Amino acid sequence: MADDDTAIGRRALFVTGAAAALTLGSVSFAEAAGREQETRTVRGTLPPGSPDFVYLPVEVPSGVREIRVAYTYDKPSVPAGTTGNALDIGVFDERGTELGGRGFRGWSGGARSEFFLRADDATPGYLPGPVREGTWHLALGPYTVAPQGLPYEITITLTYGEPGEVREPVYPPERAEGRGRAWYRGDCHLHSWYSDGRRTPAELAALARAAGLDFINSSEHNTHSAHAHWADVAGDDLLVLLGEEVTTRNGHVVALGTDPGTFVDWRYRARDHRFGRFARQIRRAGGLVVPAHPHATCVGCNWKFGFGEADAVEVWNGAYSPEDEVALADWDSMLVASVRSGSRSWIPAMGNSDAHRDPDVVGLPQTVVLADDLTREAILEGIRAGRSYVAESRHVSLSFTASGGRGRRAGVGERLEAGRDTPVTVRLEVSGAPRCTVRFVTDQGVLHTSAPLPVTGAGVVEWRTTPSYAAYVRAEVRHETAVGPLPGALAAFTNPVFLGRA
Repeated sequence: MADDDTAIGRRALFVTGAAAALTLGSVSFAEAAGREQETRTVRGTLPPGSPDFVYLPVEVPSGVREIRVAYTYDKPSVPAGTTGNALDIGVFDERGTELGGRGFRGWSGGARSEFFLRADDATPGYLPGPVREGTWHLALGPYTVAPQGLPYEITITLTYGEPGEVREPVYPPERAEGRGRAWYRGDCHLHSWYSDGRRTPAELAALARAAGLDFINSSEHNTHSAHAHWADVAGDDLLVLLGEEVTTRNGHVVALGTDPGTFVDWRYRARDHRFGRFARQIRRAGGLVVPAHPHATCVGCNWKFGFGEADAVEVWNGAYSPEDEVALADWDSMLVASVRSGSRSWIPAMGNSDAHRDPDVVGLPQTVVLADDLTREAILEGIRAGRSYVAESRHVSLSFTASGGRGRRAGVGERLEAGRDTPVTVRLEVSGAPRCTVRFVTDQGVLHTSAPLPVTGAGVVEWRTTPSYAAYVRAEVRHETAVGPLPGALAAFTNPVFLGRA
């Protein structure tokens, strides 16, 4: 076993530019030459203010069957309000660490203290495949560093021998048995044990079915390793889309419904001007770009990239919270700006559970999409077009329309073509929302609030307006509140219906 106790500042090369990083001195192993296994241990300390990524080169000889890595780091006490130590980890193979991830072989963030990979198997979060000769890189991500610094220890073990057989990945089908053009329920932000979740794909699929969902999306943090593990749990009654939660230091974005095996790099900040490149990659792979929980307060979660590349935005994330209320208001401001600028483009909203483990509820909330069928293409097209609403559970159903002017009628995400002073009737049918109130929100604000719905939870609310008075109307269904004029938590909300001629 070889130790290296040299302080990081004396053995590191500082690299500037996008995704600035430290690259340490390399760790070398001997050729196999009759050895069964060999281990190296590296120790160092990351100072406060470390760059986002620290790379440890590992010189891997030929004849390696398996690479295994374990690491620990100190977690000293820090004063209240001061961030402590948190160190993420992943690995890139001999193809290198260039932005874009050609050499990417896995990432577990801070969810695991060790991992392995070989041709036929790998730790969840990592990609099986041959351990080829060349310079590999362990990628360390000092998420936060305490004022005392972050002392770490990394142990690398190579096992020599014949490589195992590489297994061809099998991916879930892109079609399930639908009902033709209908409303389909989905949860597109879920985590399994392939990143920092605690549930298996089978457990998530069972919970999705119990929640009445028709589709879900695989969205692990910074890895696509789960893609090949959903085929067995998909079925005619559950469409499984594939994607990733691209977890940068300036916010998270769900790559929704990408081609199988698509990896999206996360090693950049807003100031690096790299996000557009990867947003375009998501779309080229057939997916949607969906900023997640844009106003979350966790370190690195708040969205800093702007919404110019967004196909939709996750306004409601998990159990409804003040962060979601801010996200909803921000999204509404974007709607106002789009109609006042005369733009036909707007960003639809959606909601997802972001469920990781018990007691996180899969399907709280869920996005209900009007799609031509239960296929990847149709579901994504419905979300992109904004033909959707968000509900807290399978029990809440909405039908929202605007009608007027020669019998014309438009639904969620559509435009009712009508003259400026044409009378328009907005109608919301609700079920599953006992004692909730309905609010109609326009570019002028909340213009109508209903009396509470009956205890049956079903009811119809109508309101009349004109396109000159309301450029769009969207509906909110809210629970009762005991705090004066403040609105209650959402039970459901719709994307808008636009009024007037484009």
